[in-house]
Amino acid sequence: SGSSDPYCVVKVDNEVVARTATVWKSLNPFWGEEFTLRLPCGFRSLTVYVLDEDIIGQDDVIGKVSLGHQQISAEPRAGVDSWLSLAPVNPNEEVQGEIHLELCVPEQGHPRVLRCHLIEARDLAPRDPSGTSDPFARVSCCGHTLDTAVVKKTRFPHWDEVLELELPEGEAVLSVEVWDWDIVGKNDFLGRVEFPLDTVSTDPPRGWFQLLPLPSTRQDHGGQLGALRLAVRLVEDTVLPPHHYQPLIQLLTKPVLRPDQPPDGTALAILEEVTSGESRQDVATKLVKIFLGQGLAVPLLDYLTTRELARTTDPNTLFRSNSLASKSMEQFMKAVGLPYLHEVLRPVVTRVIEEKKYVELDPGKMELSRGRRISFKGSLSEAQVRDSSLELLRGYLEDMVAAIVGSAERCPLPMRVAFQQLRRRARERFPLAQHE
Repeated sequence: SGSSDPYCVVKVDNEVVARTATVWKSLNPFWGEEFTLRLPCGFRSLTVYVLDEDIIGQDDVIGKVSLGHQQISAEPRAGVDSWLSLAPVNPNEEVQGEIHLELCVPEQGHPRVLRCHLIEARDLAPRDPSGTSDPFARVSCCGHTLDTAVVKKTRFPHWDEVLELELPEGEAVLSVEVWDWDIVGKNDFLGRVEFPLDTVSTDPPRGWFQLLPLPSTRQDHGGQLGALRLAVRLVEDTVLPPHHYQPLIQLLTKPVLRPDQPPDGTALAILEEVTSGESRQDVATKLVKIFLGQGLAVPLLDYLTTRELARTTDPNTLFRSNSLASKSMEQFMKAVGLPYLHEVLRPVVTRVIEEKKYVELDPGKMELSRGRRISFKGSLSEAQVRDSSLELLRGYLEDMVAAIVGSAERCPLPMRVAFQQLRRRARERFPLAQHE
């Protein structure tokens, strides 16, 4: 049709961690999806693959964008936010998995021999149509090469073989590679790991080692495969043992625990004054987490909203500013109320998605041919599509409102207490009947 059905897969060090939805029949897809990933401290790279979904056969890989740890962390605040050209995908660079081995050099004997015990490998890349591989390991040093046996149809081979190579004089590198054996054509590369021999005698490597790709020979294709707009930000937190934070927690909680103190000189009051609008969201998130941990989230909100009410002269503008009170209430609702939100609305949202009904009220965007999903009599008129869409939309919204209204008893108790206090404080500040 001259188009694609693109979607993205996100990998961290060759482990799939996220997938976007598919955008059908488009060469200019918009996803607008956001993922928050918890990454290991020593991760090396984040890669986004763009693929074309096919109903029959394997999906086609269009290209990829790879970002190294150093590249992402170069700008801690801004991160990476730009159009990045897609690069072609070379199978020799698409490796994954680990190999378990032990190297040693016996003290006895001449010439000296390097013993390489190849135990097993795990999570290797599938190279065969069956979704598996036929892996074997190859040990190479200074032109000498030895192979293990081939283990058929697995991504978790167990060899338990010892290969011995004569240890050369001077500097050299031992290469351990894993390959997929093919009866026809070339074997497929599955990954490798290298060891400088000058360190093997003093500190013999043993354990699991990440398989790495061959050195890249890829050239810049100048955007011929298209480009991907990415915004990536890495947040790295160093967390100390709990006792280090006790003085700070005591300082922050003091005005909440002792409301009789003068309000303007407290740590919370100063914190609100010195934070900018951009950082207030982060400050509110951290504050709510700290006070939730201390069992004081509701008193915190009461303290902040009381201060906000005292500063407000027009009740029509109440809680509309980008204040610490507003942001803290928002973060509190996310932390405490998210499971409740999912419990109440998930059944309705899931039904909307599964029914896949065509709903469109904008005449400029209507596709009348899709009306066949509504009627088997052919395309419908614009008025018929509008009426059908309106009826479906009303039904969905009525179900959502009914689910919300009927869920009062399931609303988390801390949220109910927080809003009860908020209502009482607002009534005290604006007691006139016209403000009810």
